Amino acid sequence: MMIRIDKGLYRHGDFTLSMDLEVQRSALVAVLGPSGSGKSTLLNVIAGFEPLARGRIILNNADATKTPPAERPVTAVFQDHNSFAHLDAWSNVALGLSPALNLTDAQKKAVDRALDLVGLASLAKRLPGEMSGGERQRIAIARVLVRKRPILLLDEAFAALGPALRREMLRLVKALHASEGLTTLLVTHQPEDAQSVAERVIFVDKGTVRAPIETKKFFASHDKDIRAYLGAWT
Repeated sequence: MMIRIDKGLYRHGDFTLSMDLEVQRSALVAVLGPSGSGKSTLLNVIAGFEPLARGRIILNNADATKTPPAERPVTAVFQDHNSFAHLDAWSNVALGLSPALNLTDAQKKAVDRALDLVGLASLAKRLPGEMSGGERQRIAIARVLVRKRPILLLDEAFAALGPALRREMLRLVKALHASEGLTTLLVTHQPEDAQSVAERVIFVDKGTVRAPIETKKFFASHDKDIRAYLGAWT
């Protein structure tokens, strides 16, 4: 088991979110639900950016409930790619290994490999401002790869991209997910993203994070809340 939340409860003011779920190792799971339902909160809890009021978080078979974010086996990519404008693509990726950019020869090779895997080897010396939105998100994904953490969280990472580029990035994530053996959670507002890449779906609604179900079963479900969420999309 890679991710388990046991009787978890998150509370912030009047907002509460209950979660009790398991995600298998090497699964690729989409997280769907209405705006404001708590999808990003779920990822923030797993990453350690938000604490639980109650319950436990087990990551990679270890209790991580009180583990600081930097020490969890987790890395995240957000809609804001967080590239440093004054550093070239190579250096932005290298930051994932050393904030001071003091890399060993082996680490330098790892940066080169990551850039090659995401298709940016020829753009290694280019500044983020000279790159497209998709290329900047590739920098963020390359940084994920060099960190070699088994859990990848994608929080609306491609929401600002056009449909064709978003599909391209999803294909890249699916390929890297498989080749690197990652356990991946993908928050998206686009049901078609889940259909195209996810094996299972976690549905978040009305203060509850539901357990993952197979993607086909999710879209075929007669559950009234799921049908209301999907609405005219289907």
